[in-house]
Formats: sequence, structure tokens, C-alpha cells
Amino acid sequence: MRFIPTRFHGILDYLYGILLIASPWLFDFAAGGAETWVPVVIGAIVLLQTVFTDFEMGLVRKIPMQTHLLLDFGIGVILALSPWLFGFADRVFTPHLIFGVFSMLAALTTHRTPSRAYKTNVAHEETMR
Repeated sequence: MRFIPTRFHGILDYLYGILLIASPWLFDFAAGGAETWVPVVIGAIVLLQTVFTDFEMGLVRKIPMQTHLLLDFGIGVILALSPWLFGFADRVFTPHLIFGVFSMLAALTTHRTPSRAYKTNVAHEETMR
């Protein structure tokens, strides 16, 4: 069941990306290895992906929303499994697992297309050019 509007998903993405980047220091697992850099890199990817998505919160609008959601799901899987994939589960795994599951759930519950008002406004802007 998809109940999250794309506009709200976009706001969440910006907050999520920033929180991912800051999480090693906020949650005290910034040891300098993969446990630190996996969320930082994924956070940067989330922010870039959001900027480039064709929806209400996108700035460049090149990535279709369905592709964005597919990438979100894949990012969630990688993030959730990263403690075991990169061998740091003995030190920390909870933040990575929680953030990963969150990304997968957001991808599965967000509308696949932006709102009708957004599509109407974008179509209108394109005819004005």
C-alpha cells in the first residue's frame, strides 16, 4: 500500500541524507572505517539522487520517480547488510540496519508518480519555454 506523497518523500530524503552523513558522529561509531564511511557515502548518494529526481523536491529533474524508488530500495538493502558485508557487525550494526530498513519501507510505501498538480505545473512550464 502506497500512502506517502512524493513531496513528503522528498523532504524525508533531504533529512535522511543529512542524518546519514552525520550519523557516525551523532551515534558515536565514527571509528574511521567502513562503519563510518558507508552511511556518509550513501547519505551523499541519497542527496544527489533527490536533487536529480523528477518530482516536487527535485532541482534538476532527470531521474524518474519509479527509478528513484528502486534506487532507494537498493540503497536500503546495501545499508542494512553493510555491517555483515564489510565486516564491522561485531562493533556496530543497529544504525545501519535501522536506516536500511527505513529506506526500503519508504521505497515500498511512496506513490510511484508525483502529484497531478506537480505534473500540470511542469507541463505548463515546459510549454512556456
